[in-house]
Amino acid sequence: MKHTVAFVIPVALGMALSAAAQSLPAPNAAAPTAAVAGPAKIAVIAFQVAVAQTNEGQRNYTDLEKKYAPREEKAKALNDEIESLTKQFQAQGATLADAERASRLKAIDDKKKQLDRMTEDLKTDGNQDVQQMYNTLASKVFDVMSAYAAQQGYTMVLDMSQQTTPVLYAAPSLDITKAIIDAYNAKSGVPPPPPSLPSAPAPGPQAAPAH
Repeated sequence: MKHTVAFVIPVALGMALSAAAQSLPAPNAAAPTAAVAGPAKIAVIAFQVAVAQTNEGQRNYTDLEKKYAPREEKAKALNDEIESLTKQFQAQGATLADAERASRLKAIDDKKKQLDRMTEDLKTDGNQDVQQMYNTLASKVFDVMSAYAAQQGYTMVLDMSQQTTPVLYAAPSLDITKAIIDAYNAKSGVPPPPPSLPSAPAPGPQAAPAH
């Protein structure tokens, strides 16, 4: 269990971002449009990255880290206690009476079970909060992306942040990820995070490999 507790929120974030992105409704599914004459104008976006790297996304991620920090610290303290008791038992076990040895082993086992429950609850709660955070923000970023695509005359925007993306190659000039991040930041009015604060991790590949 050592060194796993502190990574609960980052891991939860990556997993929830991927799952939430897959649950988003198909773009323009409710509003079919007429066929567009002329050549198609296509753009690509790493949508999960765009959501996570907005100022609002980074702020929300930092808020979640702060929210769960006390629980993570409590779990870490219990983990350290288990390691200390285990080392003591390994050093003294041979000299202990059978009853004392059994008592210490049971105490360590009980604390391990407690830590397992704490960690599992932390992951579950973290995933739920991240999922909700992502769904709320992603819908707003999607609206900004749709408006931007219409203004720029794009007839199709492909998401290249999924592992199963059909995009094998895209010229850098087609990537509107940063443009959408900038457009959303301007609309939201949320200031960038201070330099000392960590940015939200960028889940998923930002570009598809060339074949």
